[in-house]
Amino acid sequence: MHHFERRALLRYGAYGAGAAALAGTAASWDRLTGADIPGRNDGSLVVATLGSAFDQAAVRFLGEGFRELHPDIKLRVNAVQAVDWSDFFAKILTQIAAGTAPDLVYVATEGVQLFAQRLGVPLDRWVKRDAAELREYFSDVHPSLVESMMYEGSLYQLPVEFNAADIYLNRQVLRRAGADFPPPDWTRDDFTDLLRRMKRTSDSHFTPYFWTNRLWGGVVPWLFANGTNLLAESKAPGGDWLWDSFYPAGRRQGRGGGFRWTTPQVTDERVEEAYEYLASLIRDGLCTRPEGGNGNNLVGVFSTGRVGVTPAGGFWAGGLSLAGMKPTGYDVQYFPRWRTQRHQFGAAGYAMLRTSKRQDEAWEFIKYAARKDTLTRLFRANQTTPARRSMLTAERYRESGPKHWEAFYGTLDQFPDTGPIPAPPQVAGVEQVLLKHTGTALASPRSVRPALRRLQRDLEKTMERDA
Repeated sequence: MHHFERRALLRYGAYGAGAAALAGTAASWDRLTGADIPGRNDGSLVVATLGSAFDQAAVRFLGEGFRELHPDIKLRVNAVQAVDWSDFFAKILTQIAAGTAPDLVYVATEGVQLFAQRLGVPLDRWVKRDAAELREYFSDVHPSLVESMMYEGSLYQLPVEFNAADIYLNRQVLRRAGADFPPPDWTRDDFTDLLRRMKRTSDSHFTPYFWTNRLWGGVVPWLFANGTNLLAESKAPGGDWLWDSFYPAGRRQGRGGGFRWTTPQVTDERVEEAYEYLASLIRDGLCTRPEGGNGNNLVGVFSTGRVGVTPAGGFWAGGLSLAGMKPTGYDVQYFPRWRTQRHQFGAAGYAMLRTSKRQDEAWEFIKYAARKDTLTRLFRANQTTPARRSMLTAERYRESGPKHWEAFYGTLDQFPDTGPIPAPPQVAGVEQVLLKHTGTALASPRSVRPALRRLQRDLEKTMERDA
């Protein structure tokens, strides 16, 4: 369970909290240990992953499989042992400062623009050169995931996994409430009614709706559903070189050169509506006040029927299986519709560092890591949602997945406007003030509007700073 709890930290989207390390903070640099430092000038291509992202067998497979394909390239997969992504990024910065920087770093949505702006290398020239080889990859990966890895017209990563915020429902609780499993087009009002039925048929130790206070899976899904966002969202120009090469017109419509998140807009009435809705759920005892952290105790309380519903991605299917919960004990459905049914997601892939002297070799690893056979072996335990659509099959979820497993990729296929959580280069500051003021806004009655005014002010200051 300790392994899953650390994995849960990763999969719940706690990537961005660690991005502060990339803003230049040196306070954590003393946490680097000798075991984390890759070989010094031994000619190896060094790939850095968060130690809890992959188990030892997966790390070993990454190395062995790549060496079979490229016996001429010396490889070292450096599973950096870190408490969280903040610790991980701090150690990567320390390696760069010490002259022992890795060539590649595993980076999630919250760090994509941060790495692209400060440390990353655009992959455009390699993608264009190897277009014929990559055609199969792009045909298997939704363009929304690819677009989330772009910055100002260039592609910086090939997505290998993602997780969207769907709703997990405990079937034991549904039966107790005499409620049917909701349809795909259920609404916010349907959701509220279900929570009320769950509460009426349960004891005082029961929580109908559990959510954590974070950038991924916190208040943001409700903002998306209400047709708004923390920051004004637009698309950077460019990217036609990619869309014209790999996606037919019907699938690339509206795509650009990556997302831009700019002006804070949390005093907008739709943002206030979302917060007031959550405040009403708290007031009526339908959910707890938002908790910080990674929800480590959630698996236990959900599996024993003390929580009815919670937002989570495909990663949780693997987590519940590891915890011993049978697939018949729970199910998953799309996030409910409000003004829209837009979903949020976070994705991840390998970013190439500018300091690398082995960039051509690093590109070969990026391609290898995105292959279907590589990902099939890495993600056997359903600890995430593979970026490749063809990997989501009934067989994959037969023993460790919910009945409606199609919802995982369906959040992309069924809702074309589904997009990444707001993660500008200033993501660390954005998340910090979001968590602080969300907690305040929902701490007591009539505190939403003044808390959002303070959040607006602090977001404006944050976005004025260079990342």
